[in-house]
Amino acid sequence: MNEPAFTLVQLRYFEAAARHLSMTAASNELVVSQSAVSTAIAQLEKEMGVQFLLRHHARGLSLTTAGEAFYKRVLDFLAHGAELVETARQSGAELVGTLTVGCFATLAPFRLPGLLAEFEARHPQVQLSLREGEHHALKSALRSGETELALLYGYDLDDDIDREVVGTVPPYVIVGEDHRLAQRKSREVSLQDLADEPMVLLDLPHSRDYLRSILSDAGVEPRVRHRTSGFETVRAFVARGHGFALLNQRPEFETTYSGARAVALTLTDDVRPLEIVVASMRGVRLTRRAQEFRELCRGLYAR
Repeated sequence: MNEPAFTLVQLRYFEAAARHLSMTAASNELVVSQSAVSTAIAQLEKEMGVQFLLRHHARGLSLTTAGEAFYKRVLDFLAHGAELVETARQSGAELVGTLTVGCFATLAPFRLPGLLAEFEARHPQVQLSLREGEHHALKSALRSGETELALLYGYDLDDDIDREVVGTVPPYVIVGEDHRLAQRKSREVSLQDLADEPMVLLDLPHSRDYLRSILSDAGVEPRVRHRTSGFETVRAFVARGHGFALLNQRPEFETTYSGARAVALTLTDDVRPLEIVVASMRGVRLTRRAQEFRELCRGLYAR
């Protein structure tokens, strides 16, 4: 049986068309004619004996089931094809190329600056591209190949996503500096102490459920007074006396943007810390750039 004869050009043209779901957009990106893209993909489909794209008049393209599966494989193939070229050119020397990493929004300001500085110092020829977002969006970016790695909290990760725990962060409480609980010398508080207190909730998908579950597991029904998706907005509301909040990432300073302080209190309850993980797609071999970034995460988080 003869193996299919396809070209890298055909794969690149297919990848661009599948990513944009548009021949026009693909041709603009590739700086070739639309007919060249269409012909290359038609030849690829003919050679494979499978239809990957459905053409809709005036409505662009859509992927068939076979096309979706093939697209994921093509992303992996092209990434490692590029790495093969780099390896040949560099002969084991400096890493070069592009690495795209995702990071959960509330993790980014605490974890990314140090990681980026260290990674760029070690591998100055690698262009590091970042995507910041919430949990669901980053999982989608991993599946589509838009990001090779993502730094996430270790909850709600499906079986098709590999994860490696690189750190843990326990939850803690913040209250305004004039709050009665802020006057304690021990700077400690139990969840029962919060039973009658209004709450300012960090209202992000999954985060809100996790934070509320901390209270409900201790028999405390949260009285949510305000919700916001902004980490610093939560701190600012709390600092101005609108309630308490539960958070995981702890800023170095208690002063908020408004100038008021959000006082951090340690929980005396035995609450399981939240895991921080480096996630990637299961079954997809990471490039050397991604492997080096993951190794850096291990080292920095272990400190």
